[in-house]
Amino acid sequence: MSGTYNAGGEGPRIESKADLIAHIAAGEKPAEAWRIGTEHEKFGFTTDGHRPLPYEADGASVRKMLEGLTRFGWEAIEENGKPVALKRDGGSITLEPGGQFELSGAPVETLHETCREVNGHLREVREVADEIGAGFLGLGFSPKWSLEETPLMPKDRYQIMKAYMPKVGTMGHQMMFRSCTVQTNLDFSSEADMVKKMRVSLALQPVATALFANSPFKDGAPHGYMSYRAHVWTDTDNNRTGMLHFAFDEGYGYEQYVDWALDAPMYFVKRGGKFLDASGQSFRDFLKGELPALPGEIPVISDWEDHLSTLFPEVRLKTFLEQRGADGGPWNSLCALPAFWVGLLYDDTALDAAWELVKDWTAQERDALRAGAAKHALKTPFRSGTLQDVAKQALAIARTGLKARARLNNHGEHEALFLDDLDEIARTGLCPAERLLERYYGAWGESVEPVFVEAAY
Repeated sequence: MSGTYNAGGEGPRIESKADLIAHIAAGEKPAEAWRIGTEHEKFGFTTDGHRPLPYEADGASVRKMLEGLTRFGWEAIEENGKPVALKRDGGSITLEPGGQFELSGAPVETLHETCREVNGHLREVREVADEIGAGFLGLGFSPKWSLEETPLMPKDRYQIMKAYMPKVGTMGHQMMFRSCTVQTNLDFSSEADMVKKMRVSLALQPVATALFANSPFKDGAPHGYMSYRAHVWTDTDNNRTGMLHFAFDEGYGYEQYVDWALDAPMYFVKRGGKFLDASGQSFRDFLKGELPALPGEIPVISDWEDHLSTLFPEVRLKTFLEQRGADGGPWNSLCALPAFWVGLLYDDTALDAAWELVKDWTAQERDALRAGAAKHALKTPFRSGTLQDVAKQALAIARTGLKARARLNNHGEHEALFLDDLDEIARTGLCPAERLLERYYGAWGESVEPVFVEAAY
C-alpha cells in the first residue's frame, strides 16, 4: 500500500491522457533488463502480552524499531517530524496503517538474490526486535487484536483513508489495520507482453491466494476462511479493487487501464510534503484544472504516480506489474511467491503454456475462484476438479520456466528449488492455514497464543 516518497507537485506537467499512457509505457524493458522486486509485510507485537506495537512507548514500539534499524545503514524518512520509513540501496521499509512493517526490496536479477535480501532483512529486524522486547509475525491477518486495539500510524494519508473507507465498503478498515501480504513486482517488454502477463496473472491470482492462504484466525479464534485477508478485499472499495475483467477484452492495453484508473476516485494530492484530502474527487477533473482540492492547478507526474499507488486490484499496473493476491507468511514463502510468478512470466514458453491453461476461463469462473480461494483454498471446486488440480499444473509450468532461465546459485542449484514447498502444498491440498488449524484444535488447545511463537520470524 505504501507509496513513493516525494514532496508532491514534482515532475513534468501532464498535458493530456496521452502523457499518462506514456508514463506507463516508459516501463517497457528488454528481457535482459527485467528485474524482480519482492515486498512483504509483517505484524509487530510485544513479546510481553502479545499486543500490537504502538508507534511510541516506553517499551517496545514501532519508532524504536525504525530508529534501531538505522545502525544497518538505513536512512530515516520523516513525516511531521516523526520517522515513518527507511530507505537504503534502492529498497525501503515502510509502515502500513496499523504498524505492519513492509520491506520493499530493491530490484534484483535472480531469486537467489531475493532470498538473500529477505534473509538479511529478517536478521536485522530480529536483532533490533530482540533488544526492545518485540517480535514479528508472518500471517495474512491479525489473529487476536481488534480494530480498537490496533494503533494508527502517524501518516496523514492514512487519516484520509480511514475517514473515506467506510463510505465505499464494509471491510476497508480491516484491510488497512489487520492484514499483511507478500507481493512480487515484475517487468514487461511491450504493451502486448504486459497484456499477456496481466491476463495470466489475474486468472491465476486465486491459485496464489490458495497456495499461500495463511490467515485462519480473527479475534482469537477461527472464522471459517483460509485467507481472511483475501476475503476482506472483496468488499474494501470495489471502485479500485478486483479482477479487472476488462483486461480480457479485445483491444485491451495501456489506454484501457488508464481509463479505469482515471475513473477510480482519488484519495489525496500532495504539496509541500503535506497531504490534501481529495477523497472521492476525480482525476479527470484534475486534468481540466477543476479539482476541488487544488482549484486551477493541473497535475504533474508525481500526482499520477501517487494516484496509481492508491489502486488495489489483484494485479496492479504501474511501470511494472504487481502480483497482489498472497497472504503474508513464513520466511520460505517470501522466496516462493516471486519464484511462482517469475517461473510463469519470465520465460516465453512458460508464459504461453500458462495462457493456454487459462485463456478460456470466463469472468464468472475467475470471480468464483477468487471468492472460493479465500474460503476453501485449494479445495475450491473448479470445472470437473478443484483448484488443487490447477495449482499442480501452474506449478509445473513455473518450474519449467525457472529451469529455462538457468540462473544458478553458488551450489549449482536452479531457482526452481524455491518452489519445493509449494509443490508439497499442492500435492497434499493442505494450505498453511489448514496446518495452523490442525495445531489450534490439537496441540494448542484452541488458543491462538502459540501462534506468536510458531509463526514468528
